Amino acid sequence: MSGMTEEQEQIDFAYSVFDRGCPSRGTLEHVTGRWGGLTLGTLHEGPLRFNELRRRVEGVSEKMLSQTLHALERDGLVRRKAQPTNPPRVDYDLTPLGRQVAERLLALIHCVEGSMNDILAAREEYDARQPS
Repeated sequence: MSGMTEEQEQIDFAYSVFDRGCPSRGTLEHVTGRWGGLTLGTLHEGPLRFNELRRRVEGVSEKMLSQTLHALERDGLVRRKAQPTNPPRVDYDLTPLGRQVAERLLALIHCVEGSMNDILAAREEYDARQPS
């Protein structure tokens, strides 16, 4: 037995990312989008300030990182901690749920990175078959 009530189990089964109106689609988009995935992967290493995070996630604009962090915070994956200092200090870290998601995402990232030789060979093969 899972320890969940029948109502909780019904709610869990009510979500399907394959259904057009399912709210899980938005969260999946936030997690698997370029900046969301990179942000979660980077924060898996530990809390960071905004500018530290921006330097680590190369290529992300300030505006895009801000939007990404807001979306991930709203989804309950990232926590924003404002320190009462002068100047103010804000740190971002993963929630327990964010850590679970980031670990799964990092497994996918490592799989892709470890397969890049095969992927690049497949691309070359594909491109060679295409008409000029």
